[in-house]
Formats: sequence, C-alpha cells, structure tokens
Amino acid sequence: MRTSQSPFRRALPLAAVALTAMLGLSACSGSGSDAAVPGAEPDTSKESSLTEVYKNAVVAEAADILPDSTMAKIKERGKLIVGEALDAPLLSQQDPSNPENVEGFDADLAKLLAIYILGEPNVEIIPPASETREALLQNGTVDVVFNTYTITEERAEQVSFAGPYLESGLAVAVKADNDDIKGIEDLANKKVIVGANTPAVTAVPAEQPTATLVSFSTDPQAMKALKQGRGDAYVQDFTLLASNAASDPSVKVVGQPFTTEAYGIGLKHDDEDFKTFINEWLIKIQEDGTWAKVWDATLGAAVESETPEAPEIGSVPGS
Repeated sequence: MRTSQSPFRRALPLAAVALTAMLGLSACSGSGSDAAVPGAEPDTSKESSLTEVYKNAVVAEAADILPDSTMAKIKERGKLIVGEALDAPLLSQQDPSNPENVEGFDADLAKLLAIYILGEPNVEIIPPASETREALLQNGTVDVVFNTYTITEERAEQVSFAGPYLESGLAVAVKADNDDIKGIEDLANKKVIVGANTPAVTAVPAEQPTATLVSFSTDPQAMKALKQGRGDAYVQDFTLLASNAASDPSVKVVGQPFTTEAYGIGLKHDDEDFKTFINEWLIKIQEDGTWAKVWDATLGAAVESETPEAPEIGSVPGS
C-alpha cells in the first residue's frame, strides 16, 4: 500500500511528465508509509495549478459525519483507503522520480475527498486489477475505488456507485500540425485509423459513413500509423488518446468524445449514507469550480478542447 504525497509538492503539470504509453491497472499492491503531508508548506518553485484548489478545498461539516457511518470510521482511522491505479497517465500515475507522489484526475479527486472527510489529504492507495475491484470493496480492503470504473447495472448488483464523476468515450486524435480536423464531424471521406475489435470499428461508420477505416492491432501501431500519415485521424478512447498526446507533442486530441462512458466512484454495496455523502461532495466541487480545475490540470492539459460539463450525478443506470 502506498500513501499519496501532499498535493502541494506537485512538480509539473502531468502533460510535462514523461508518461508511459498505455493506460492500465496494476495487479500488485504496493506498501509504504502512512504519513501524508497534511499542512505542508507549498514549495513555491514547484507549485502547480492545483495548489490553490487544495488550499481552498471544501471540508464536510461535523454534522455530515454520521455516527457509526463509513465516513466516521475513515475519520477515526485518519486516512482514506483508495483502490487506484499507479500507472494510468493523466488519471492516476506515480511520479517515477518521487514514488510517494501520485497525480492525475482520479488521484487528485481522491485526495480532495480525503480532505472533505479528514481535513487533510491522507490517502492510502491499493492498486486494483479490474477483476478485483468488487472484492476489494466487498471485503472492506478499500473504502472507495477511483479507477475509471464504468457504471453498469450488472456491476451495481455487487457494488454501489457514487457519481458519475467523469465521462469518457471515443475521441479523435490528429497530427499536431493538422488544423483541418477538429472532431468527428470533420471525418467524412477521410481515412480513419481505428483499433481492431474496438468500439471505434462500428462507431465511426455510424457517425461518418463515408470514412474509410484502417485498423491496427495495438495502440502503438495505430499511433505510429497516424504519425506516418497512413491515416488522417485516429479514433480511440479519449483517456488513452489524451495520455498519448501528453507524452508525444506530435499528436493532439481534438474535440470532445462523441460516445459516452460514465465512470463512478465504487463503494461497498448498499452503503447509502456513504453514497449520499460522496454525491453531495461531488455536487459541491462541481458547483465551486473545483472539478473543472482538476480536469483542466490533468486530462485537459493534453487536450485541445473546452473544459467539459461535469456529468450529472445519478444520471446513469446503476448510479
């Protein structure tokens, strides 16, 4: 297990960090100190765009921490235990030069949730595999899962979901010097690169019937083809394209995702008090602009598009 370091010590925006190519979930569990850095003084030479967000993060009222509730147990324990990746660029990635520091959209929101409960960003991370998330919640190993956890009605029979807190979907990437293609609407009669057996194979023709598809087996192959000009654009999951763009300035993501996949915060099944508590927190950080600032500093740092609207809480079956 690993404890995430104070956000005040963020070194650089994620877009400037050398990133690994693929999003993925680690199956291992790390170990480390429980000591976060509550109250640490900002390192002004390394301040990030989120420094003020953390300084002004909302904290729950004492009355919101119900007796004998999950949030009361977390507060008594003094740390939030989170199922969270360590190798997901822009979402939750460990800094290789400072392994105690984990950054990204999911990681930053998890720390802000810890502040909401505890008043400080004390987070212990347990990296899950996709097939272990339900078990980690059911047996109480983790309090929450921030892990691009798609909300489905089938999963909601085993765990509960707060949110959705993030929506992704298929998006468009082009070479950085391409100013003609600004999204899926510009792909008519274009040669479009897709991953074999991905949702893009059917989604692109549904949106642009005159596009010609060129498929590749892996993301690196598709990226190489885009950079070589073997296609005009590459359509893939938004978060994967964003991570590619963050590590390779010769490509960029344009427009917003044109399909929708809603991610929720995984919770133990039928913990309605905790679910309500987290949903109320999500609404607060949406309304005070925190959500947008975190998006801009993480996923938005690698995307050439406007900040999206936060998803409506409870808008997805299973949430």
